[in-house]
Amino acid sequence: MQVLQVQLEVGPDPAEVGRARRWARSRLAGSGIGDDEPLAETLVLLISELVTNAVVHTGCPAVLRMLFGLGAAEAGTVRVEVADSCARPPQPRRAVGDDTSGRGLELVDGLADRWGWRREGAGKSIWCEVDRCVAPRPPMPSPAASVAPVIPAPSGLTPGAYTA
Repeated sequence: MQVLQVQLEVGPDPAEVGRARRWARSRLAGSGIGDDEPLAETLVLLISELVTNAVVHTGCPAVLRMLFGLGAAEAGTVRVEVADSCARPPQPRRAVGDDTSGRGLELVDGLADRWGWRREGAGKSIWCEVDRCVAPRPPMPSPAASVAPVIPAPSGLTPGAYTA
């Protein structure tokens, strides 16, 4: 199976998060994931969170990567990576009440099938993966279910003479 990797350089500016979302939507559409599919919305939200974390918490430029075609051929996996030059590991926090930050990695943990981080050069890469689920096949009808129901004839009529 071939793996397609696309990447975008992101500057250390919060306005870059919106640009990363727009870029990701166009790449998802190009890979056959429709803009209106729940998978696309999930991936764009994950990308938004990871890029925001890189831009806000490191102040460094970052590289956003999306990899398509990982995993089993029938399901596939989309992997999102955000690499930056800051060696400090991600620090999950738990937001409380009206806190305006601290929910990003908790959201990633809840939406992604897997996530983690690794050292990359002098910095790190935070990644997450979402499995592309193939729509389940509808169950095959049982032989008994394919038989037409018997409708009893109204009283006083002979069977076979009843028409609906």
